[in-house]
Amino acid sequence: MRRTSARFKLVGAVAVAAAALTLTGANAPTGVAAEAETPSPSAADRPMGFGAGTTGGTGGATVTVTNADQFVDAVQSDGPLVVRVNGTIDLDGMTKVASNKTVVGVGTSGRITGSGLNISKVSNVIIRNLTFKGSDDDAINVQYSTRVWIDHNDISDANDGALDIKRASDHITVSWNRVHDHDKTFLLGHSDSNGGEDSGKLRVTYHHNWFDGTNQRHPRVRFGNPVHVLNNYYSNIGDYGVASTENAGVLVEGNYFENVEDPFHLGEGSSDPGSLQARNNHFVNSGRGETGGSVASIPYGYTADNAADVKSIVRAGAGVGRI
Repeated sequence: MRRTSARFKLVGAVAVAAAALTLTGANAPTGVAAEAETPSPSAADRPMGFGAGTTGGTGGATVTVTNADQFVDAVQSDGPLVVRVNGTIDLDGMTKVASNKTVVGVGTSGRITGSGLNISKVSNVIIRNLTFKGSDDDAINVQYSTRVWIDHNDISDANDGALDIKRASDHITVSWNRVHDHDKTFLLGHSDSNGGEDSGKLRVTYHHNWFDGTNQRHPRVRFGNPVHVLNNYYSNIGDYGVASTENAGVLVEGNYFENVEDPFHLGEGSSDPGSLQARNNHFVNSGRGETGGSVASIPYGYTADNAADVKSIVRAGAGVGRI
């Protein structure tokens, strides 16, 4: 039953870990040529928050793909690999991404249509700078996976979730994405009955995402504690912003809520209330939300931007072509 930003000041920009990688380790997939050697990324080119330590394809070759066959061969290959997507990849079903991969769009040209990406039973995956539109399922599904970074994507019009994270997944950062023309955006924890797998996991940092006229689940959280919702921009939200349920602990910090009647609350649907604490948020023509319970301490260092500045910073930096 329902009751009821600025960005991390990081050392360096949140730059693509895939942009500069050495051609050591894995070979390019058959039929896709490896590209020239480039320097390894610095420590500043890593995600912050719970996904820190995700390196994706670092240490592997870099390849560019332009069609679905090349794409599937590359993302499902063995070993570390950076996969640059140049053009529209029309998938005919949810496509698994193997461990140790960076999948990154070239400029603003990388597009995933038809279906989405399945990050399942893997670790160390980066998805960046891609436009996801019109999936027949989720745009991105993450399950039984750790060390994942979802960053600077544009997501719209999926048949189900924009980004679902579930089934004991852990150590994930979701940053600088723009989600629009969508109902169910970010689900964290798929079932009230899955506490045996999910308790102690589902630790996710959501920062500097732009929820642009979407409806619900920004995120909807089960079991994860702590979950950090930091410096996101919520504009013209239809149903609600953040929901904490089923023993979850969510810190909602430094976000900008504009035209959001219900910015955050405890419980959702038939799910029991979790815990939620809010601090230093900015509200424009919005409700003030519902808080309660205790949330575990955030275990990493960070400096939040002033919530009043989040709208301009996120609008300037979220989505594709901004890395």
